[in-house]
Amino acid sequence: MDGLRIYSNKDILKLVNIRSRETKLGERVKVIATLEDLNTSEARFVLLGIPEDIGVRANYGLSGTSTAWGPALKALLNTQSNRFLDGSELVVLGHFEFTEPQNNTIEAFQKKVSEIDNQVYECVLKIIAAGKTPIIVGGGHNNAYPIIKALASVHKKAVDILNIDAHADLREPKGRHSGNSFSYALKEGYLAKYGIFGLHHNYNNEAILKQIEENEKIQVVFFDDILLSDATVTLWTPFLSAFKNPGLEIDLDSIENMLSSAATPSGFSLNDIRKLILRSSKQFAYLHICEGASEMADGRTSSFTGKSIAYLITDFLKSYTL
Repeated sequence: MDGLRIYSNKDILKLVNIRSRETKLGERVKVIATLEDLNTSEARFVLLGIPEDIGVRANYGLSGTSTAWGPALKALLNTQSNRFLDGSELVVLGHFEFTEPQNNTIEAFQKKVSEIDNQVYECVLKIIAAGKTPIIVGGGHNNAYPIIKALASVHKKAVDILNIDAHADLREPKGRHSGNSFSYALKEGYLAKYGIFGLHHNYNNEAILKQIEENEKIQVVFFDDILLSDATVTLWTPFLSAFKNPGLEIDLDSIENMLSSAATPSGFSLNDIRKLILRSSKQFAYLHICEGASEMADGRTSSFTGKSIAYLITDFLKSYTL
């Protein structure tokens, strides 16, 4: 049955390698019994997993994004709790579990994505309404749409979103999938301004490029221009300044050699993305990390995806105190 599985302290500690004379984040993070308990929790951040790849398959991609959450959570929980990051500022909420569609057609996948949208929206809505900052690990980029919708619904207005991504995800809003979250968000009035940092010339069709050119709500810094300037952070800082309290999307296929359905040999390094987070001049409404995988349907595997995601999460947490 589909639904949110909320973790207990016992669930968390099963994943922690406890050692004498040291403390791990998993020994410090908070848990809750119900979503309503967020209203009384002192923790500022809430971690949520959406381990699914139905949205990717609905976009003709390879399955595998469902495998990122488990290794990422374990790597995060086994990070040291120390003077730089304590862990008590984070609620580890749990993860969604979704059943497979009844048949393996694109239509069935897209219908299922719409059902996933509804459940993710309701959960993230409660997190934001409780005054917390969501940190969400997917899953496909299809989950950006319900997250954006929830943020806009709480604030009762269109919101700004920054997406570090090789792809614009602005495909036609005709059937939900991982490639059209921002198309739907624009169409339904949830996006005030959409910024894409690191867009690749080679992997966005002419219709999408024309849409970007003609829509004043969309701003872009191409990865190809970053290569020419050799100044990732220098270009990021003024770009970021044009957005007000944005949500932050990180598509892991923007990072070179990161395992994903659309893995690339040319992209940002993991340290580039870490610098962008740590040196950001403003706080974000949420963090959504998506499209990564530890195992792909074609047999590819990576032991680094989980730890890479854990680095991005801890950098995001630390950026609020640096």
